[in-house]
Amino acid sequence: MQWKCVKFAELSPLELYQLLRLRVDVFVVEQTCPYPELDGKDILAGVYHLIGYQENELVACARLLPQGVSFSEVSIGRVATNKNHRGAGLGHQLLQTAIESCLTYWPNCDITIGAQSHLEAYYQQHGFKKASEEYLEDDIPHIDMTRKNKD
Repeated sequence: MQWKCVKFAELSPLELYQLLRLRVDVFVVEQTCPYPELDGKDILAGVYHLIGYQENELVACARLLPQGVSFSEVSIGRVATNKNHRGAGLGHQLLQTAIESCLTYWPNCDITIGAQSHLEAYYQQHGFKKASEEYLEDDIPHIDMTRKNKD
């Protein structure tokens, strides 16, 4: 895997296209969930895009958000892997790389995510703990989860 973590303006036109296509393929098409994928957060100051390539194909991505954008804590969102590359641990590698990147950009900050409820055990493996009751977001059950990183 080759990982790259950059701000929006640093994405090439091809990388931006591949990133948005992967997110739409996963969150809109695969999950049959029409929702505003382009929510305005991608271009905000301090937001980073983690993209992962295997043999020049974008197969994984995540969005890293500073405090105060989605939550009062740092956040990871838009975590996606290409469906043809699942089942071999890529998602775990993606999430671990996203956590490490957050801790590089924002040392000692807790990370809160809005996780799809059925992925609770997956996120628990990476130190996240349930921090809210279940709620619907775009008609999909979610929970907030937080990973404590402060000393």
